[in-house]
Amino acid sequence: MSFEEALAELEKIVGRLEKGNVALEESIAIYTRGDALKKHCDRLLRQAEMRVEKIAADAEGRPTGVEPLDVG
Repeated sequence: MSFEEALAELEKIVGRLEKGNVALEESIAIYTRGDALKKHCDRLLRQAEMRVEKIAADAEGRPTGVEPLDVG
């Protein structure tokens, strides 16, 4: 499942839970699904962050290659 698909489903779940008109058992089930979707989205974002690179430049601003992005 793509990040966008998971996020869209998660948004629907949040909307249903915020309305408060869902039976308890169904609330628990969709909350559990939402938790799994959140973890999936987090994992995809971490993978994307690891792939992002920044352009390295010399003292005069000329590109010299790429290096890992320091997100810390």
